Amino acid sequence: MEQTVSLDDEDDVYNWPWLYAVQVGEWGLTDAEAQKLRDYLLRGGFFMADDFHGTLEWQVFEEAMKKVFPDRPIVDIQDSDPIVHTVYDLDDRYQIPGAEHLRLGYKNDGYVARWRGIYDDKGRIMVAISFNSDIGDSWEWADDPRYPEKFSDLGIRIGVNYVVYAMTH
Repeated sequence: MEQTVSLDDEDDVYNWPWLYAVQVGEWGLTDAEAQKLRDYLLRGGFFMADDFHGTLEWQVFEEAMKKVFPDRPIVDIQDSDPIVHTVYDLDDRYQIPGAEHLRLGYKNDGYVARWRGIYDDKGRIMVAISFNSDIGDSWEWADDPRYPEKFSDLGIRIGVNYVVYAMTH
């Protein structure tokens, strides 16, 4: 079920164990929203950031996340991390271009997909970051024959792993 959630709304965010946001490279996160997102995540919530590409969008996202967690680094998710082996073994992760960027294969200067995260004190991923990929498009266009099946296949497996991981860790 999809439900729009605003960090400005009272306590609505706490009703949802898993948040997903796109185009976070254009994010104008306020201090109050950052505080609420930090609280949500430290209470056990999970956040997946997707569909942002290139140097400039990374800088915008990174600045926003530093408001949320000034003391926690964004790190690459290692191939041995449980999140990439929760249901499916995702040993071969590759860039998933958005539907509008299939011909080129990337957007902006985002040539290489990066799988990153922010961990809690117990070593659990709280924030899963798919940078230079558009996982959401792989879900949205999965039943369209013009969108390559290999991208939807990986995107769906990533989504399943992330949801199951968030609900069990």
